[in-house]
Amino acid sequence: MKYLRISGAILGALCVLMGVVWVLQGINVLPGSFMTGNIEWSYRGGVLAVAGIVLLFISLVMGRKKGS
Repeated sequence: MKYLRISGAILGALCVLMGVVWVLQGINVLPGSFMTGNIEWSYRGGVLAVAGIVLLFISLVMGRKKGS
């Protein structure tokens, strides 16, 4: 179960990172992609970042409570 918690934390961190990049590209702060300046990618990135935070929370905090 320890490996499942670690892999969930890694996946959650990657989702947060990718979501932040999408938000920055969508609001035209980070140029160089087809997503630059397209506000729809900001919304998608925000949803992905929140999902990553939830996954991190479940992996790290809830995993410790069960003693895994």
